[in-house]
Amino acid sequence: MCGIIGVIGPVSMNVSPLLIEGLKRLEYRGYDSAGIATLSARGDLLCRRSEGKLSTLEREIHNSPIEGHTGIGHTRWATHGRPTRNNAHPHTTSKVAVVHNGIIENFRELRARLEADGRLLTSDTDTEVIPHLITQFLDEGMGPESAVAKTLRLLQGTFALAILFAGREQFLIAARRGSPLAIGHGNKGMYVGSDAVALAPFTSRISYLEDGDMAQIRSTGVTIWDENSQQVTRTVRKSEYSGALLGKDGYRHYMLKEINEQPSVLATSLNKYVDTSQNTFRLPKFPFNPMTIPHITLVACGTSHYAGMIGKYWLEKYAHVPVSLDIASEFRYRDSPLSKKGLSLFISQSGETADTLAALRFAREHSQHIMSIVNVNESTMALASDTVLLTMAGAEIGVASTKAFTTQLIVLACLMLEFAKARNIMDDSERGEIIAALMQLPALAMNALAYEETMRKLARDIMNASDVLYIGRGTSYPVALEGALKLKELTYIHAEGIAAGELKHGPIALIDDQVPVIALAPPDNLFEKTCSNIQEVSARGGKVIALCGKEGAKTLSDIAWKTVVMPESHPLLAPFIYAIPLQLLAYHVAIAKGNDVDQPRNLAKSVTVE
Repeated sequence: MCGIIGVIGPVSMNVSPLLIEGLKRLEYRGYDSAGIATLSARGDLLCRRSEGKLSTLEREIHNSPIEGHTGIGHTRWATHGRPTRNNAHPHTTSKVAVVHNGIIENFRELRARLEADGRLLTSDTDTEVIPHLITQFLDEGMGPESAVAKTLRLLQGTFALAILFAGREQFLIAARRGSPLAIGHGNKGMYVGSDAVALAPFTSRISYLEDGDMAQIRSTGVTIWDENSQQVTRTVRKSEYSGALLGKDGYRHYMLKEINEQPSVLATSLNKYVDTSQNTFRLPKFPFNPMTIPHITLVACGTSHYAGMIGKYWLEKYAHVPVSLDIASEFRYRDSPLSKKGLSLFISQSGETADTLAALRFAREHSQHIMSIVNVNESTMALASDTVLLTMAGAEIGVASTKAFTTQLIVLACLMLEFAKARNIMDDSERGEIIAALMQLPALAMNALAYEETMRKLARDIMNASDVLYIGRGTSYPVALEGALKLKELTYIHAEGIAAGELKHGPIALIDDQVPVIALAPPDNLFEKTCSNIQEVSARGGKVIALCGKEGAKTLSDIAWKTVVMPESHPLLAPFIYAIPLQLLAYHVAIAKGNDVDQPRNLAKSVTVE
């Protein structure tokens, strides 16, 4: 969740501006404090830290500059200890500076041991034990590599580390267990970062450390040892990210840019996976026969979980394959029994989500076929999977997921159709009809974007509400959940997605004339049922905003407070088309309330800690 950058530059270069540039590219991950440390010409460690945004750190450095041609930087999302300057990274002693992503689970025990030895720790963080342990071992006469290796053996939990040493020019040590870390190979230096986005300004040549790796990084290259202390090499790959700082292309926020990119990325995804001339798909070859898969276990978190819920509906309805859906943080602790030779499918935008990765490893241990749907081809999840289905969303900078969600749905739809064909469930005529419908998605998404002004006006109607309910049936239920999540993330209004048929089982008690209810009522086989639920809400004074088809609007115009007539489409496409206006609604409520849209409070883009 935090961001790491490390730079070994030429001796003539001050790395402080490079560290700040790398940290700016990591802002999208979410953070609440930041800092950098460099090695001075005299060999001393210099450090500047601040709470809040990078602009505050930049002012700190402007007022009190630091120089050096080797340095590390960090953006912190608080876990242990409040987001204060004292808890910001890097954490230092006179000999060591450390930046850390992850959680050290046994830090209290280690802290007590260090304090018993007379060492003074001044922060509330779990991280601070690391530089003090390394320093203790350096004081005992160990070299940097041995001191770090011994420290790593004492740590329980997850970490990605970049470590700077006093008196050691053009030298860093990096290590990872559970949290991602990449090494950048440049023409004029070496780099370390928590992802390829941070390293893109400096180099396009990236290698990824694997779990248990420790790396010694010098200006001339890198030496890596695995968890068994054996020297290894890791493949150097070309990064897909541009060296230019990702821009907003004239949009006010990254989120609005990414909402508007959906017609384009949906078209790119369809071009990658669909061969319309043959009514077939260009999916990777499966190392299993879909006909013999007895069960699919689908695991994800947050928005990806709601995409998975829609995928479950599709796979069961159209491909007749049983699917169980789990939130990763629950699945990993339930010791779930898994079908012999079943398929476990994991969905994650970043491919680094800690709970989902833990679930993947559990499934691997239980001899499952492992498939992942990710947006980052070199992510830990992708590298750990038998089959990878890559979404074509491109870099998503806004913390609240938009285009990643709809491209995940494209992949799930293609997967469903491939399973339906392999299991002889769907004939060529129905298959061709659905493929033809899918090819209309970019145009339909463009039509959905035209509802922005409507959503802007509705935003003013609901911006002062304390509670907002979203209701739907079938695949509109997970879209309701996703719409409520977007409103919560961006506006801090309490919002809840409810299966419309569940209203009478308790939630209808919440209804009054102060609670807006956003009802998703596409023209499908469940419309009449949803319409009845809308009538129940309206009868109790609820202000219903109904998103529906043209014919549905005729029925609901006398019942709902307001109706929004959505474009007509094949029922399978409704989740795509109805999700986009809900994204725009959440965005414009946040704007009306003056909130930070791209970096909502308390949130991080890539959840790499439990």
